[in-house]
Amino acid sequence: AGIGHLFDVLIPYRYSSSQLIKLPYPRSQNPRATVLTNSRIMVRYATTTSPLVLAGLLVSSGTAAFVHPSKPNFGQCTSALQASRADGDDVVQQRAFSVGTLCEFEEKKRTHVGKIIASEHKANGGARYSVEDHDGHKFQIADKAVHYAMPISPDNERKVAALFDEFAVALEESPSDLRKDLDITPELLEMAWEEAVEDEDSAHEVTAKSLIELIHAHSASAIEAYKTWRLLRTDAAHVFFKEIKDHGRVVAFKAKTEKAVENAKKAFCTKPENAEEELCWV
Repeated sequence: AGIGHLFDVLIPYRYSSSQLIKLPYPRSQNPRATVLTNSRIMVRYATTTSPLVLAGLLVSSGTAAFVHPSKPNFGQCTSALQASRADGDDVVQQRAFSVGTLCEFEEKKRTHVGKIIASEHKANGGARYSVEDHDGHKFQIADKAVHYAMPISPDNERKVAALFDEFAVALEESPSDLRKDLDITPELLEMAWEEAVEDEDSAHEVTAKSLIELIHAHSASAIEAYKTWRLLRTDAAHVFFKEIKDHGRVVAFKAKTEKAVENAKKAFCTKPENAEEELCWV
């Protein structure tokens, strides 16, 4: 039989590393346990049993639990884990980027690209990283210093050195070079804005990956996604889109209203340094 429901069950339980977690019956419901705190665990059931029947099974097994349908959680850059300090207080720990992740980061108001070579958590739960830049210099940075992260997929593991080289070059590219590399003209950017304004399903937002798919009809490579993210952060792109942040990092770009674009374009094009910008002739 196929899986009909996913349920998250919060169970009062005193847990320590020396104890075994005994899951509620029936085992045929394929329970999976996750420790949330030192007093609760979460059991996820993959089952064809309805919520009310499953709740009855749990109650009959002597477990005090509240059953509710779970919601999938997609695309979060960071999430929280629970840990216990020596004084017994729970500390929320940030989900750290994995070792090997390439990232753009800020250190003393300078922007670098680097590779995460180690990670740890501070007493307050915040993540910190040891990062080595493209020139071999090492830095100790907080999670909030990371602007952009590029996890290394299994397909890219063998060519990570070449990817790191491309990443470093992309950091130094000018807006015009980014447009040329990506083949995204100001006219195409404006067309993408018009599409985003009309697309209510996307909340009028675009991401670096969705912009590549919209304009070029293919999935973005890791480097394409980074270059597009940088392009969308340029002054010219800000005529059409404003940045959306999550945990301090820019993760998406929301289409501005037509009136806001008109005013932003006028302000952009009246600056002497932008007089020759192609956008001002579109």
